[in-house]
Amino acid sequence: MATEVHAAEGATGYIIHHLTPLTVGEGFWALNLDTLFFSAALGGLFVWFFKRAAENATAGVPGLVQNFAELLIEFVDNQVKDSFHGKNELIAPLALTIFCWVFMWNFMDLFPVDILPLIGSIMGIDYLRVVPSTDLNATFAMSISVFCLIIFYSIKIKGPWGFAKELMFQPFGPWLLPFNLLLKLVEELAKPISLALRLFGNLYAGELIFILIALLPWYLQPVLSFPWAIFHILIITLQAFIFMVLTIVYLGMAHEDH
Repeated sequence: MATEVHAAEGATGYIIHHLTPLTVGEGFWALNLDTLFFSAALGGLFVWFFKRAAENATAGVPGLVQNFAELLIEFVDNQVKDSFHGKNELIAPLALTIFCWVFMWNFMDLFPVDILPLIGSIMGIDYLRVVPSTDLNATFAMSISVFCLIIFYSIKIKGPWGFAKELMFQPFGPWLLPFNLLLKLVEELAKPISLALRLFGNLYAGELIFILIALLPWYLQPVLSFPWAIFHILIITLQAFIFMVLTIVYLGMAHEDH
């Protein structure tokens, strides 16, 4: 398919087509339907998998599904114990959800770039971007959700006045209140921005490389796509891990008074 589209539209048109989302509406109210669909579908798959694992859990010899679920839960639980020192029953389930959901978002990048858009075109869908983490709206939605939790727990644990004192009086004391406030605001705003842009930038670049490989002659594509796919597995796992760990660390900071 890449060769045919390349001949008809040129390389630039092919790249733009694959990176253009299926959108309804305009401006601020525009919705990327493909991002919403794949995010919801992958979230549903996550819930179904762990629900099935919980329902079929046994104290005897565990099956493959239970083994894998327990491995993931133990892995995330160890990260929470290492990085979070407060008491909050939400943190571990949140960390597990973020790691698995972001990983599944990223994993969509390993599907051949033409297969799902081809199926979509057969169904009358002109544009279909299948990797939610290549959509800046999705990564910011995730990071802003985490940011809202950070602010909520900062106020809940420290109290409104305690949180305000942290903003105004740290790190240089009350005499440099404007400077403290500016530093803290920059520090807090940098958290969601860095979370969103890091995930988006790495996955967008990875998807672009897959698209560029698809533009090469057919005999070169397997030679280049397979090694890149192997390397990309490390990238998508690392990005999900980083997002999860930073979420745990940021929420841990929100629970600490010092």
